[in-house]
This record gives sequence, structure tokens and C-alpha cells, in this order.
Amino acid sequence: MTGNEKNNTAKIANVVVLVSGGGTNLQAILDAERDGKIKSGRVRLVISNKEGAYALERARAAGVPTAVVTKKACGSPEAFEDALMEKIDGVGADLIVLAGFMSILSSRFTKKYERMIINVHPSLIPSFCGEGFYGLRVHEAALKKGVKVTGATVHYVNEIPDGGEIICQRAVSVREGDTPETLQRRVMEEAEWIILPSAVEEVCAEKMKIKKNREAKRDMDIYKVHNIGELIKGNSYVGRGIVAGLSADGKHAAAAYFIMGRSSNSRNRVFAVRDGAVFTEPYDASKVEDPSLIIYAAVRELDDKLIVTNGDQTDTIYDGMRAGETFPQALMSRRFEPDAPNLTPRISAVLDFDGGYSYEMSILKSADAAGTACNRYTFSYEPLPGVGHFIHTYVCDGDPIPTFQGEPERVAVPDSIDEFTDTLWDALDADNKISLYVRYVDIATGEKEERTINKNK
Repeated sequence: MTGNEKNNTAKIANVVVLVSGGGTNLQAILDAERDGKIKSGRVRLVISNKEGAYALERARAAGVPTAVVTKKACGSPEAFEDALMEKIDGVGADLIVLAGFMSILSSRFTKKYERMIINVHPSLIPSFCGEGFYGLRVHEAALKKGVKVTGATVHYVNEIPDGGEIICQRAVSVREGDTPETLQRRVMEEAEWIILPSAVEEVCAEKMKIKKNREAKRDMDIYKVHNIGELIKGNSYVGRGIVAGLSADGKHAAAAYFIMGRSSNSRNRVFAVRDGAVFTEPYDASKVEDPSLIIYAAVRELDDKLIVTNGDQTDTIYDGMRAGETFPQALMSRRFEPDAPNLTPRISAVLDFDGGYSYEMSILKSADAAGTACNRYTFSYEPLPGVGHFIHTYVCDGDPIPTFQGEPERVAVPDSIDEFTDTLWDALDADNKISLYVRYVDIATGEKEERTINKNK
């Protein structure tokens, strides 16, 4: 099976048909499938509860797998239904069609496959239906009653014989001189063979729509791309943050780094850009209390790589990778920051333009409140247009401050560097934000655009 065939199969409902006799209704389904009238489902298996049922020959002629499950061979009604369920589940059935299946199914069975089983009945339900009404008996009762109109009904199957919700019906006139046999034949030709395939398509299409919506919601939950402004707004302290990604048009690699601060020492900083590197520098040198954790190179270029970090590990990564180490190897000598009780994580990113564009992100975190061990996480990404990943040191304000959890968050990256810069800066808490640097790099030419905003001016 080719990849395209597999993808198409995933969009088509799997249908199992249960039969007992000649299989004329099965044939109507197979013909409708062949003629393109059933587009949303495919018959994957035909199961008979009777050996030698001609319906099995019809299935084989159409290339559909078959199976025989009999109560006699199974030994009990429960074992019979268990065997049916095993076959049905084995093909991943989305719909079960009873097409002349002469066996009452228990509530255990119908509840397991609620709104997954449909049946065609040769009357206009609620007339001439329920226990004891099947085959010629239905038409005999209709003629005895003297009705002028009969027909067929397709309905969902529940624990009450012929008691499930009606899907569709079609009327057939009773003619003078009709016998049970002639009426049976005309009801099949003028109603059953028309409405059963139609109902199969309708139900399969609805089930595939539901499945598609469910999968879309799942994908949205798993792969949701957030507006970074909405992620940050209302959060007074996300700490320091890094974004790496690809613009929506797929042309520009994007990187951003911001810093926040609560203490006077932290807030006494600005970003300074020199020769492709970004440095944190004191705004007022006379007020510097401890430069070790606030003064560093945040962004550096190394050949075809761009290094962005929240501390002096920028230089560690630069030296390690220049010596031939990988990104994780270069960080093995570093741990989280020794600023107990917060034990601020070290976050880093490397944008790699060697033979294209990809990026990695890393976080080094304390394994416990005492800072006795370091957990190391590295995330490698192939870029997707309009998608970036956002990692930050803290979840929110606190004492101690809770650190970032999980995988970097997926965020939208627009084509415009100015739009991205404004979104970030406007979202950051007005009291605690300090500086922001954003760079867009044209992947084809290597040309770069930069934006720098400092609260201290």
C-alpha cells in the first residue's frame, strides 16, 4: 500500500456487514461502493452466522474478506457475540451494517457499539416491526392488515428489536394482487436497495466528520500555536526568555531574547549591540551590586551559528562548539545559576544555518529545592513556517520563584520583525521588563534585521 493509499484509508470509514442469507442488500452496498455512490466508507469484512450463505460468495467476488461465526461452533450466545466482536474490532470498524442478519443481538453488544450499528427493516417503522417480524412475515402482516403503502426503514440498532432511531425511510405502494413474495421483491428493489446504501454513505460521512473534528481538536491541543503576547500578558514575572523559530513566509529565521528584573541590581541594565553580539551592560555603573549574574554576552555569532542564552554560558557554548563539541556537550560544564533559593535555570538556544536552518534549545534546571543535582534538557527542532518555540526561566512570580516546566511553548512568528518586537515588548509586565533584542535573518542571503528596546534610556 502506498503512502497516499494509507492516507486515503485513514479518511474512509471501515464498514463491517453482518449477513445470514443471499446477500441482496450486501450486493446493493457493494454496487454503490463500486459506482462511487458510497465515498466515505469501504466494506472491509463480511461476516455470516451461517455456513454456505450466498452473501459470502458476493463478498468474495468483490474482493472483500469474509468470516463465518456460528452459535453452534461457539457454544453459547455470549461466546458467539465475543467472536463477532473480535472480528469486528480486528478491522477497526466504524460502522456495522445488519443486512439480512437473522440473529438478535444482546444489549451488551449493542451498547458496546452504540450508534455504530444500522439495520434495514422491510416496513415503515413503527408498523410491522419488533420481535417476530422478519422476512416474509413482515409482508404477510402488511397484506393481512390491508395497508395501501408499505416500504423500508434504515435505523440505528439498540437493545430493542427495531427500536433504534430512524435514519431514513422510503415508501412503496401495495398493489392489488400482491403476494408476500411479490411485495417483498418490490420493497427490496424500490426501497431497501436504495436507502441502505444511501444511509451507509450518510452515516459514514458523519462519522468521518466527527473523527476529523476530534483529530483536529487533538492536534490543536497537541500542536497549538499560541500568540506569545497572550501567553505573557498578566504574568508579572516570566524572568528571562528566548524565542527561536521561522517567520510565517518561511524566509526568515527569528530569534528574540528579553530580560526582566525585580531587584534594583537586576533592573540596572541595558542591551548593547556591538559587531553582531548583544551584551548586558549596567545602565548606571555606580549602582552595580553584583555583576556576576547580570553582566554577560547574551548573543554571539560563531561561523554559521547564532548563540542566545540568559547568562555567561553564551561564552561556554561558543568556546565548546568552536572546539568541535556539540551544543549539549558544550554545556556539560555548566549548571543552573547558584542564586538560592531561586536556582534560576540556564536557558540557551543555537540557531544553525549550516546547509539550511534548524535550531536547538536547552534548559539546565535544579533537580530539587536544595540544588543537589542538575537536570539537563535539549530540544531539537526542524523549523515550521510561522512557528517558534519559547522558553523562559520562570513560570510566574513567587518566593522562591517557580521555574519553567515542560517543553518550550509553540508560539506564532509573524513575517514582520516590528510586529513581533511590539507584541513581545507590549506583553511584558511594565514594572519588571528591562530590555528586548530581536533578530530576523534572511535564510537565503544571510542578511539580518535587528531591533533593540531598553526601558532605561
